[in-house]
Amino acid sequence: MAESEQTGDNEQTNARRVISFVLPVYNEEGNLPALYEKITAAVAGLSDDYELLFVDDGSTDGSLQVLGTLQAEDRRISIIQLRRNFGKAAAYNAGFEHTTGDIVITMDTDLQDDPDEIPLFIEQIDRGFDMVCGWKHKGKGSMDKTLPSKLFNRVVRAVTGISLHDFNCPFKAYRREVLDEIDVYGELHRYIPVLAVSRGFTVAEIKIKNMPRTYGESKYGLERYMRGMLDLLTVLFITRFAKRPLHLLGLAGLIFCSTGFAILSFLLGAHVLYNFDVLADPTWNIHNRPMLTLGLLLLIMGAQFFSIGLLAELLITMNASSGNGYSVKKIRKRS
Repeated sequence: MAESEQTGDNEQTNARRVISFVLPVYNEEGNLPALYEKITAAVAGLSDDYELLFVDDGSTDGSLQVLGTLQAEDRRISIIQLRRNFGKAAAYNAGFEHTTGDIVITMDTDLQDDPDEIPLFIEQIDRGFDMVCGWKHKGKGSMDKTLPSKLFNRVVRAVTGISLHDFNCPFKAYRREVLDEIDVYGELHRYIPVLAVSRGFTVAEIKIKNMPRTYGESKYGLERYMRGMLDLLTVLFITRFAKRPLHLLGLAGLIFCSTGFAILSFLLGAHVLYNFDVLADPTWNIHNRPMLTLGLLLLIMGAQFFSIGLLAELLITMNASSGNGYSVKKIRKRS
């Protein structure tokens, strides 16, 4: 979404700032009252206008009842109840769709994100950044948790070229414009910074604490890193080739076709020399070479990649009105 600004004597001023919190909940019954108290205390000095959107992601404990009690005492609380456990990305999307704030803050509800650090995120937003990511640089626990996390983040940094230390940290702050342009699904919530940078938004990172869990059990395991690596491929395609698929598929087709053509050219040349008795060994007869099948297969595969790439480009052209490859920050008009 672009901001529209009239330049002149009567320049538009920002309306009262609203801060929205999107808080996914999955079996956090024991943590919710303390979390609510800490957030309200932290926001008290920042804004009188804020909202807390708790997204119950199919909790099976008493989390929903606790949220109902809190809501009865505070009109700023909204509860979004999903029909089952759809995962954090779905919870985020559900929350994002119902926020009204100019700034949106996400954080886990297990109290491992310290609400006292909320002002640090707002400070970076006020400095002009579009998105602020937390970096839990200490206190992540034992080596079996820290080592996979460090390896995962190092791979993502190397592949995407974005110098963030902690892509998995849920503690983030966004300007409204960022969320208006980004769709989150599957497990892509950890890659919102990558998607934001691809649209031209600015991203900052700040060091935050990682508090020990008081109630409940961790919902994460090694399998989330495996899913994360697969989703990284999705993000790379979205950010680099979504509007130009032929650049990727055509390159693959070129490699396959070139390799197949080289194999067939070699075999054909050797067959000609065999027919002129330059090469006497009967194995040079092209009909006796298994590589002939490989060369033909590579040519066919290369042609298929080219065809799929061209069809994808055609579909994008036909549906060009459904999206674009740029993001407008501001429109200035003369009054």
